[in-house]
Amino acid sequence: MSSSPLLGSHMSVSGGMHKAFERGALAGCTTMQVFTKNNNRWTGKPYSADDTAKFRSAAATSSISPVMAHAAYLINLCATNKGIRSRSRTAMIDELQRCEQLSIAGLILHPGAHGGSGESEGIRRIAESLNAVHEATPGVKTLTTLETTAGQGFAVGYRFEHLRQIIDSVEQQHRMAVCMDTCHVFVAGYDIATEEGWSKTMQEFDDIIGLQRLAAVHVNDSMKAFGSRVDRHEHIGKGQIGLTGFRMLMNDPSLIRVPKILETKKSEDLHEDVENMNLLRSLVT
Repeated sequence: MSSSPLLGSHMSVSGGMHKAFERGALAGCTTMQVFTKNNNRWTGKPYSADDTAKFRSAAATSSISPVMAHAAYLINLCATNKGIRSRSRTAMIDELQRCEQLSIAGLILHPGAHGGSGESEGIRRIAESLNAVHEATPGVKTLTTLETTAGQGFAVGYRFEHLRQIIDSVEQQHRMAVCMDTCHVFVAGYDIATEEGWSKTMQEFDDIIGLQRLAAVHVNDSMKAFGSRVDRHEHIGKGQIGLTGFRMLMNDPSLIRVPKILETKKSEDLHEDVENMNLLRSLVT
């Protein structure tokens, strides 16, 4: 492959949103993911004009692009509790507005957990919530990006069909995209560890969702076994997926311009990110 892969990691925004670009450059990222606020809180302090200006200035002088954001883990757009569902919608609106302020390409979110009410009802509620969120955020260009899930507990989104059904029920479908997590799809039962399995999975993704909606790939190996539906990330090549799957990922011509973002554990010096990205780049033929 002639062009350098769009490869990066989730970067800390400690000290200011703009600091993520410094950390990303240090690790050798060409793309990256951030949180727009504390990921374990419902609300965050609004950005000042200075916050926004510093981020935009850093983005303008950086080769790291696009930047994706990950939504707070508290958000559950299909919660059975109406109060939680309402807070989730409000939080999602806030995060989309934050992303728009910073010109972030996509906001990645876990679709939600249905709490025992059933997958069909969960899918219906997620779409209903997204319609309310989109109605409250007219003109926002940041893509609402649904992440494939491992299928733990009551999680919706471990089958491509779930995401297709949500998108089909969203009114502003041009605002919808998908992020595929390699660990999640593997433990959910898509065998991406082999050449044949990778090709079959990507064909299925294209047939059901459409590759044109794939806005990012979370690049994580899996501690847990194929089909286990247990979400535990591992460093590249040290888990159950192994290098064959990641070689297929890095050389898939349909994914050249799709951001590939690590979500593996790391130290403050980011050496794990450097090692993982170097390994992934070495797989490009």
